[in-house]
Amino acid sequence: MDAAVARAGGGLCARGLTVTAGARTLVQDLAVEFSPGELVAILGRNGSGKTLTLHTLAGLRAPAGGEVVLDGRPITALARRAVALRVGLLPQDLEDAFVTSALETVLIGRHPHLALWQWESAEDERLAREALRQVDLEGCATRRTDTLSGGEQRRVAVAALLAQAPHTFLLDEPTNHLDPHHQLAVLSLFRGLARAGRTVITTLHDPTLAARFADRVLLLFGDGRWTLGPVASALTAATLSELYVTPMLELTRDGRRVFVTA
Repeated sequence: MDAAVARAGGGLCARGLTVTAGARTLVQDLAVEFSPGELVAILGRNGSGKTLTLHTLAGLRAPAGGEVVLDGRPITALARRAVALRVGLLPQDLEDAFVTSALETVLIGRHPHLALWQWESAEDERLAREALRQVDLEGCATRRTDTLSGGEQRRVAVAALLAQAPHTFLLDEPTNHLDPHHQLAVLSLFRGLARAGRTVITTLHDPTLAARFADRVLLLFGDGRWTLGPVASALTAATLSELYVTPMLELTRDGRRVFVTA
């Protein structure tokens, strides 16, 4: 495990967490502790509360009940900068109001590490360039963000999160806009970070990717019910058929589990 992670201690957990949208209860009394060294995938239909749950775990949205605890303290008791040093969120969609270079965008991820009015250092730039290299964009540092494709912009956003270097990564559909090659590359990158001792929590639409990369899955049914468990036992054709309200089949190829609609 990464020494810095080991020294940090604690982690992120939900205690009796209830997530609502208007009059609808999407998640009821969620109880889960996310451990360093694991990747947890959140699956559910559109509108089942995946994004709202992720934002609640990030402390950006107040729960309807229960609490989110970070390193032993309620996340609401921590300053936002303190949270940003521990938890990083990759939103599902990004809207850039300003056109900058790819490198300048990634450097935004270093802001939680800087004092007020402090400029980025040479070390911050080195970390930003390394993050671009990790997402296969090292040659795009000076390119304007409005000249990048949707997939390239998504990978720049991932690089900014890597530059932030939190202990817990919250990823909302990280494979959005990515071709199959880069979908696997990005998820492999976060699988490696989990292996090094980070905590990774990600929403996904593809249960096959969850089966390939996750340790545990959290299934949200959108009516308050949820199921949490190891991938091997919680991710089955039967549970996915109920989750997506459509028949699902499980196939096996070269030792890998593949889920398709029946």
